[in-house]
Amino acid sequence: MSGDVVIGIANEAIKVTLLLAAPMLVVGLIVGLAISIFQAVTQIQEMTLTFVPKIIAVLLALVVALPWMMQLMVDYTQNLFNSIPSYIR
Repeated sequence: MSGDVVIGIANEAIKVTLLLAAPMLVVGLIVGLAISIFQAVTQIQEMTLTFVPKIIAVLLALVVALPWMMQLMVDYTQNLFNSIPSYIR
């Protein structure tokens, strides 16, 4: 196995990891920004106000995106396993 193959596998793994994490990170960012704006406008500085809505929003994003995430992981794994014969040449 050459170095190019290893770099290609690592590159694909990083791409899949970023795609899997993106929905939750984006939802957390948007909800956090909205809560920060709300706190700045109302001058309410309660710490639980920041965590609870973000946890709920990220959980909902996970539930919504889970079928797509599972399909992405299954496709990546099948592609990796199907390519094993070409890697050992």
